[in-house]
Amino acid sequence: MQILNVEEKYNNKKLSTYLLSIFPLLKRSTLFKALRKKDIRVNSVRVSDDVVVHTGDEVKVFITDELLCVSNFTLDIIFEDRNILVINKPVGIEVTSNDASEISLHSLCRKYINGFIEPCHRLDRNTTGLVLFAKNQEALDILLDKFKNKEIEKHYIATVYGIPKKKHERLEAYLFKDSKKSLVYISDEPKKRYQKIITSYKIVSENKENNTCILDINLETGRTHQIRAHLAHIGHPIIGDR
Repeated sequence: MQILNVEEKYNNKKLSTYLLSIFPLLKRSTLFKALRKKDIRVNSVRVSDDVVVHTGDEVKVFITDELLCVSNFTLDIIFEDRNILVINKPVGIEVTSNDASEISLHSLCRKYINGFIEPCHRLDRNTTGLVLFAKNQEALDILLDKFKNKEIEKHYIATVYGIPKKKHERLEAYLFKDSKKSLVYISDEPKKRYQKIITSYKIVSENKENNTCILDINLETGRTHQIRAHLAHIGHPIIGDR
């Protein structure tokens, strides 16, 4: 099964158009057979028609990874030497998985390298971007240490509602994670069990007609859902994030 969240660029597109774009090797016959069997859910509702999807919709696809051809993804290798491998991760695939039978970027890299290969950080399933892998234990230890000591910066690009008044800002707040409800809460003031978060952003581009902008975001702390929650807290939620 694959769980997806519809991005803005697919807003008002047919479900088939969306899924065939996400899974370019998926056969149309397989897709429409799944629709007839109601093996696809949109916002937890089984669908049998080629419905229109909208930004933020959750799509659950109960088609095996083999038929989705996830395992046939060609690794988008950005850089490789004897110590590291940098992959541009596509949407719809986990970096790692505890289930050995599930396709992940890690398992695909193991198949490609046929030897030691470990990720140095993670990205969410529905986030695309660069993932850094170490090809030996020494490289892994060095890179993990550099991430820990903030010697490597991770930048995130997000399109948000509204345009912040300041072109760039360093935001500080406090975050509480409620594991039972799978929610996080943000406070401007310190509270019991809340952890400090620091999120910096700068505006990359503005679209005043649509009242949106693209932000380059850098984290000084790495808490659960920090970017999503912090930006929503200041009134500029990420487009497509429910």
